[in-house]
Amino acid sequence: MTSLYSEHRTWLHAVPAGFKLLAIALLGTALFLTDHLGVLGVGAAACALVFASLGRATQGVRRMVAALIVMALLVAAFHAALGRPAVGAISAARLAGTSLLGVSLTVSTRYTEWLAVFERLLAPLGRLGLRVDRLSLQLALMLRFIDIFFMQWKRLDEAHRLRTGRAGGARLLAPLAIQMLLAARRVADTLRARLGD
Repeated sequence: MTSLYSEHRTWLHAVPAGFKLLAIALLGTALFLTDHLGVLGVGAAACALVFASLGRATQGVRRMVAALIVMALLVAAFHAALGRPAVGAISAARLAGTSLLGVSLTVSTRYTEWLAVFERLLAPLGRLGLRVDRLSLQLALMLRFIDIFFMQWKRLDEAHRLRTGRAGGARLLAPLAIQMLLAARRVADTLRARLGD
């Protein structure tokens, strides 16, 4: 399966995965704890600077990020049309900031690094009889499928553009759902064969 992870090394690749996960949790939460537009604007700008600082590592996700920014602008326009421009600006800043943080984290962190972090964080639950290895694998697979979702979306959109010259838009939802279900089935069959239950 393909990945959004970039082999082009950046400063963020050198940061431990656990620290990156903590940072995105704290910064993402901070964006939702304030309604002050100035603070949110600075926060979103800082997230954009982090993303921009990764340079060539972001080449494969730039179209996706552009779509996310357009989505944030549409949210702002929708609220402005309802007569609530401040709410729209706040929502757009939060959406853009958290999305840029998430993408920056994804392009700079391997799947195996996520798995190791989850196993360390969930280790205390092993004393309660829970299968920590299985639980951490489920969490890591959830993040991995977000990665796969965007890759499939990008592939289908590019194929549609080649055929029609236009973006796929909502037409891609049905084939995207089918592709994701097939991918989930393949992963489930593989895990069942390897784990034996």
